[in-house]
Amino acid sequence: MEAIASAKYLRGSARKARLVVDLIRGKDVNRALAILRYANKRAADGIEKCMRSAIANASEAAEKANVAIDPDDLWVKTAFVDRGPTKNRRRVRPAPQGRAYREQRHFCHVTILLSNDAKPEPKAAKGNGKVAQAKPAKLAESKGRKRGGAAAAPRAKRAQKKGEAAIAAEAAEEKKTKRASKKKTE
Repeated sequence: MEAIASAKYLRGSARKARLVVDLIRGKDVNRALAILRYANKRAADGIEKCMRSAIANASEAAEKANVAIDPDDLWVKTAFVDRGPTKNRRRVRPAPQGRAYREQRHFCHVTILLSNDAKPEPKAAKGNGKVAQAKPAKLAESKGRKRGGAAAAPRAKRAQKKGEAAIAAEAAEEKKTKRASKKKTE
């Protein structure tokens, strides 16, 4: 069973509210409420109210459908923030050199969808022992080849410089050995 709740015209920009919503997406309800309670963001209060409304909506829908639902089994299936209107207030802020800037107030709309269905399994990492699918032949070929063109140019220059440095080091080594042999003969 799924339940949805939305809070419209919350104060603050959508970008700032998304920072909070990203913290709770995919978490179970109790953990999400704890995160919202202790989040040090202004948008967290409005999002917490929206979450509590979604929990109430879920229990109400379950009651109407004559189904028993435990609020602790709910988890945040989807949560997103949309941009609301920018209120054009007839007020101005002082700006440099005698100018004035118009004041803008941002609003946002938050929507939260809760579900008590089983959570999807997180996708397995590459190195956990499961059999990986075969790579396409073209991809496997390209792994063995060296890169050419502009991507290889900086590496070629570095290799060339290293080669020149090695040659210079060998020449210096030869000079030292010649000097040492001259001193021994004298």
